[in-house]
Amino acid sequence: MARNDLIIRARPSDVFAVLSDPDSYGEWVVGSKRIRDHDRRWPKPGSRFHHTVGVGPLTVKDNSKVLELERDKRLVLEARVRPFGTATVDLRLKPVRRGKATKVTMREEARGGRLRRTWNPVFDAATHARNAVALRRLKRMVEARSGE
Repeated sequence: MARNDLIIRARPSDVFAVLSDPDSYGEWVVGSKRIRDHDRRWPKPGSRFHHTVGVGPLTVKDNSKVLELERDKRLVLEARVRPFGTATVDLRLKPVRRGKATKVTMREEARGGRLRRTWNPVFDAATHARNAVALRRLKRMVEARSGE
């Protein structure tokens, strides 16, 4: 499982506001080309946003589904990139620095399909590197929106 941590200079509610905006995923998630649509119930458990992911001209249209939600604390997604498989992305928010900053922990692991069967230490390291970039993008977005 790939695990990344990053401190964002904003309150957990500010971080969660970005995570609750399905259109933001096209800007901070590495490999995301664009967000095509989202369920009106987003981010309630079971709701989805529909995305296009890929590298260069190679793209796949799929969706990500909310598995668990604890407002301002935790969001767990099932990220789909079929036909390759699915992954679980667990985003946890913890207030630090007297609530003026947030420690974001992102854990990702293969959930099913070819992705799960081929997950190995090299793939885990690549996922860790990709998610480090994603969290830095998330940090910039949150801090810009919150005025930090």
